[in-house]
Amino acid sequence: MHIINTDYLSDLNETQKQAVLNSEGPSLVIAGAGAGKTRVLTYRIVHLLEKKVPAGRILALTFTNKAAREMKERITRIISPEVARHLWMGTFHSIFAKILRIEGEKLGYKPSFTIYDTSDSRSLIRSIIKELNLDDNIYKPGVIGSRISSAKNNLVTANMYSSNSSFQEYDKANRMPLLADIYRTYAARCFKSNSMDFDDLLLNTNVLFRDFPETLAAYQERFSYVLVDEYQDTNYSQYLIVKKLAAAHRNICVVGDDAQSIYSFRGARIENILEFKNDYSDYQLFKLEQNYRSTQTIVNAANTIIANNEGQIQKNVFSRNEPGEKIQVFQAMTDSEEGFNIASDIFDKHFALRLNWSDFAILYRTNAQSRIFEETLRRKNIPYKIYGGLSFYERKEIKDILAYFRMVINPEDEEALKRSINYPKRGIGDTTIDKIFEIALSKSVTPWSVLCEADKYPDHFNAGTAKKLIMYRDVINHLRRDADSVDAFTKANEIAMGSGIMKELRDGKLPEEVSRYENMEELLNAIKEFTEAADTNGDPNALEAYMANVSLLTDQDLEKEEDRNKVTLMTMHSAKGLEFKHVYIAGMEDTLFPSPMSSGSAKELEEERRLFYVAVTRAEKQATLSYALNRYKWGNLERCSPSRFLKEIDQKFLDYPQTGGKPFNSGSSSPAKPAPLREEPVKYARQDKLKKLTSTESDSPTGLTGTDASLFSEGDLVHHERFGKGTIISIEGEAPNTTASVKFDTDGTRKLLLRFAKLRKL
Repeated sequence: MHIINTDYLSDLNETQKQAVLNSEGPSLVIAGAGAGKTRVLTYRIVHLLEKKVPAGRILALTFTNKAAREMKERITRIISPEVARHLWMGTFHSIFAKILRIEGEKLGYKPSFTIYDTSDSRSLIRSIIKELNLDDNIYKPGVIGSRISSAKNNLVTANMYSSNSSFQEYDKANRMPLLADIYRTYAARCFKSNSMDFDDLLLNTNVLFRDFPETLAAYQERFSYVLVDEYQDTNYSQYLIVKKLAAAHRNICVVGDDAQSIYSFRGARIENILEFKNDYSDYQLFKLEQNYRSTQTIVNAANTIIANNEGQIQKNVFSRNEPGEKIQVFQAMTDSEEGFNIASDIFDKHFALRLNWSDFAILYRTNAQSRIFEETLRRKNIPYKIYGGLSFYERKEIKDILAYFRMVINPEDEEALKRSINYPKRGIGDTTIDKIFEIALSKSVTPWSVLCEADKYPDHFNAGTAKKLIMYRDVINHLRRDADSVDAFTKANEIAMGSGIMKELRDGKLPEEVSRYENMEELLNAIKEFTEAADTNGDPNALEAYMANVSLLTDQDLEKEEDRNKVTLMTMHSAKGLEFKHVYIAGMEDTLFPSPMSSGSAKELEEERRLFYVAVTRAEKQATLSYALNRYKWGNLERCSPSRFLKEIDQKFLDYPQTGGKPFNSGSSSPAKPAPLREEPVKYARQDKLKKLTSTESDSPTGLTGTDASLFSEGDLVHHERFGKGTIISIEGEAPNTTASVKFDTDGTRKLLLRFAKLRKL
């Protein structure tokens, strides 16, 4: 093995070095924000390679392709790229997809299975709801999809779900008694289409290892060393796979920070990292406590925030960077003024400090808050990008051509068939497509097999329609030729031309049509880059390999060059793993952050506080906290109180520039209006929606939780955490949007959404 840089350990502090060198047995590396965890993971792998551990026996799991790519690039600067390419390094989903393509036939899947993204899954669920003649206002595809996802991540299969009486009772209480039937049908249709959704990649890996112990034993023997990044974000399904794979050699190293566990709504279990010591009693603990990112003031302020949480692994995060400026606190009379204040401050700092626009980020709790900032930034001609918006691969023209790619690889993919069969237009309408699926259901075959023999169903398709279907079949079969023997770029070009999509886009004259054509060019450029990189690395470069890669891309993998010098707008959840010189945290109000959905649970409140900790520690030079005293909600201007989290920060780390450095008089019933940073902005109304996704109860691997509004009735005495004791005057609307008018003893009458209010019956 060729070592390019033999002095790599000199880049590490003493604790980091110990975490790298002590590579045998179970290890828990607790890495505070900005403490260099990626460097430790990378150098630990380099150290293993230097000890002559074969690269193919090292498994490194991450949550984003960006993290895996960054680690591999660092490794290749120290170790020969020829060695590094044999590492099993990638996201959980990409690694388990790779294993399932090798072993999936044991479960009945062909290696060419398709991976459904969220829109594919929702489309299939929508079709099933329609086929079962159910009301999609009650059986909402998004709610059903979240419920199924939650079940899968807790290893509850469709059959297990159908036989569990507690799940049935829950669904009946939520007016969805046939949800189990939808789940069972959805699972069967995915299987028949030779497709898996993202959650299936985890669920099926667990099933594979459970039902085929010899396969598990082979992978246990293969992976002598298992390393996991962001371990606090693992769910129950991921936890079990990692535990099984590491059981033989027990050389497992997990890296993470319990203080940054913020994804319970996705099924993440903070218990996985907190209870690591119970799974491996002989573990070694390494605490990376030096923050290399932020100023001392930001780090010390963040420490005072997280100190209020009880459930945590104690550590003393510190910084040796400059002390830095105090954290600014902005107060605004309205949410529109809040947007104006922040935009003005960004504008001033950009020019005064000669900063790039990309040095600034605005973080908020809910996506709906972005509208205010979009409008204020546009008025000042400040370029911005919304992180997590419509990605390149979600654009219609891109999804259209990808549907053809999927049909070439796996013609049994019914979602790809539905998307491609009449684009470009072939005169095949929805009625014909519905008939194809009806026949397929009645005969228990795939829609593709029905379509291939359309002329055998004269009672369903007239001669003209059958001819059109056969022509589509012939186009797909022609494009499928040599798909495995030519590179991805060659085949993609052939599909773009042969399908008629390229001609369709080329003939467009309108600006949006020209843009679609340019996006197609960009896609082909990306495929060309993939093909050349695959050749260089010795990886497969066929279209199937490209689609396996692109189906697992995340938002962080899709940033374009032209998006780089812009102010970033994003939710606090999306900001994890990123850093900016100046960070603005907006909407610091008790009715917004912490989320009202967390106010009734100490456990959920602690997660909200961890989210605040994550947001503050994204800042390198300065953090600014902002709140409004009045905010429009559902068209009504409502009074707001500053977030309780503001009171948890030691005041010595805060500055109030609008009042000459003095705290605002929050105790006054009519606080004085703070001095605006600039002229008064235009005021406008805003509507804000909060949505609660179905979440898993992390204390029980198979538990699913929810809220039941039917527990309350008019005249009930209730208690609300913020407004105190009151009486329900009236109840209106149907679940999940049932509202209650409550007359509180000390705060007047308020109208509350029951699913968010966390009312307690007295």
